[in-house]
This record gives sequence, C-alpha cells and structure tokens, in this order.
Amino acid sequence: MDRIDKRILHFLQRDCRQPIAELANRVGLSPSACHRRVKHLEKEGVIAGYVAQLNRKKLGYSMEFFVEISLSSQAEETLRAFEDAVRLVPEILECHLMSGNADYLVRIAPTDPDAFERIHREAAEPLPGVTKIQSSLVLRSIQTWAGYPVPGD
Repeated sequence: MDRIDKRILHFLQRDCRQPIAELANRVGLSPSACHRRVKHLEKEGVIAGYVAQLNRKKLGYSMEFFVEISLSSQAEETLRAFEDAVRLVPEILECHLMSGNADYLVRIAPTDPDAFERIHREAAEPLPGVTKIQSSLVLRSIQTWAGYPVPGD
C-alpha cells in the first residue's frame, strides 16, 4: 500500500459516496486509475464494506449504554455459547471480548428507560454464563468513531 492508497482510504472514510472523479481529483489520479485502486483495495479486504452512519437520536434511540458482562467461566464452550447468543439479540450493537475486570463489553442503544429495563431483563440477564452485569449510561459523546487512522496519513 503506497501513499496514494492511504490517501484514498483517508478520503473514503470521510465520504464513501463521493463520485470516483472527485476522489481521483483529491488523490491526484485519473478516474480510471483511482477506480482500479479502489477495486484492488476492496479485493484485498482493506476496504471491508461501505455503510451509512445513522443518527441514533433521530431514529428514537435516546439513550446509549456500555455494559460490562462477567461470565461464570472463561472455558471455550462458555465463551462460544455466550457469543452465539449475543449474535441473536438485535439490541446489542457491539460486543467485545475484553481483558480486565469484565469478560465482555457490550454497547446498546435503547429508546427509553423502559426499553433498557426490558433489554436488561429479557436479553442480557438470560445470556449463557452471565454472573455479573454492570451498566454505564452515556451522558454525552465527546468524540465518536469516524474511521481508523491510516498509517502514514
């Protein structure tokens, strides 16, 4: 990956809907050369996909929580059962296996306190192996994720 590829990645993370001609102009290539490079980055898996960033508040998700979950065991079958069950809960936006005090960090965005209570009671507590749940309400987001820094960018 050279400097131009890195610039392509930089600009695509900021706006993946920009026309290829605009992207090409920004990185100093012809549109066809830029298109070939983007296709190569996609083929190599550097570009994993394209998504729309939605405004959770405009969709009615007025709250956001980070939830630490501890399990009864770190045995492979316990972790696998938990992870398989998490994938079936649409209210769980993210789930990460962690080091530290808790085994997993989960992010959820309920519409209101009643929805949070329902998710906690009906989705989080029954997950396999759960022994402890610690929830933290996001009061304000200072900086949200907007893409990875491209090395050498």
